Amino acid sequence: VQLVESGGGLVQPGGSLRLACVGSGFTFSSSDMSWYRQAPGKERELVATIRSAGGRINYADSVKGRFTISRDNAKNTIYLQMDSLKAEDTAVYYCSTYLGGQRWGQGTQVTVSS
Repeated sequence: VQLVESGGGLVQPGGSLRLACVGSGFTFSSSDMSWYRQAPGKERELVATIRSAGGRINYADSVKGRFTISRDNAKNTIYLQMDSLKAEDTAVYYCSTYLGGQRWGQGTQVTVSS
């Protein structure tokens, strides 16, 4: 199982970023996929989940209305479109799925700062 995130960077408050995560080594289309984040000194928290069947989606209250999770099963990829970014969104963002245990990518840093 391999999960590879990309798309992080430095952005000003109010700006946007789109993260991507490519999965391999498992049946991507049958897997629920999630984005988590971990800010310095804080615990890792769930940001958004997209189910495999039917594409049901859930968001953390802190990102509702600003972030959008989506998936492209043909490309084995999930995305996180992040709009109206705030300083408190600064964190390392991880892609994850559960396959006999929680599996993680290496993470991508998102920094929101002026």
